[in-house]
Amino acid sequence: MAQATSNHLATEVRESFGKGAARKIRATNKIPAVIYGHGTDPVHVTLPGHETALILRKSNQVLELDINGKVTLALVKDVQKDPVRQIIEHIDLIVIRKGEKVTVDVSIHLEGEAFPGTLVNQDANTVSVEAEATHIPESITVSIEGAEDGFHVYAKDLELPSGSSLISDPDTLIVAVSTAGEQDLGDEAEAPAEDAAEAPAEDAE
Repeated sequence: MAQATSNHLATEVRESFGKGAARKIRATNKIPAVIYGHGTDPVHVTLPGHETALILRKSNQVLELDINGKVTLALVKDVQKDPVRQIIEHIDLIVIRKGEKVTVDVSIHLEGEAFPGTLVNQDANTVSVEAEATHIPESITVSIEGAEDGFHVYAKDLELPSGSSLISDPDTLIVAVSTAGEQDLGDEAEAPAEDAAEAPAEDAE
């Protein structure tokens, strides 16, 4: 679970904006961010670079921000990174309240090995769920241990953590297991029929 109390960060309010100011902030190993939501005016802040980057290794994190001695809980909404260097350039944060429910996309993790000779196709990597803001699941695990041909898991089959409810379409296919080479056999079976269909035309010539 994403626990706010383990993500406490000392935060500084910033008064300078723009690309130039953001570059100067990142040069000091800090990250520019903005906090908004619940009808409040946006607050522009800087976050400690190293500590924040460690927290953001996991998705849907809730940060406990100490802003001038006042603690604010905020959900990480968007992380902007440099496409080449993968350096965090900016973070959007949404103010939340304890007990409040939010809708987030949670990643799906496959666990185990399917039956030998089968193919595993994961159709969906995430599902949308509603969960308490301070108890957002980091991931949902689906076991495919020993799964054989014809094994299917849909969103409605997922075991969600207590306090979470499914928002995605219940009939969304998550993972399917089929027999390896099944498609190839089907193609070979169709080949003679195609040859037979062409034979009369060759005789007519």
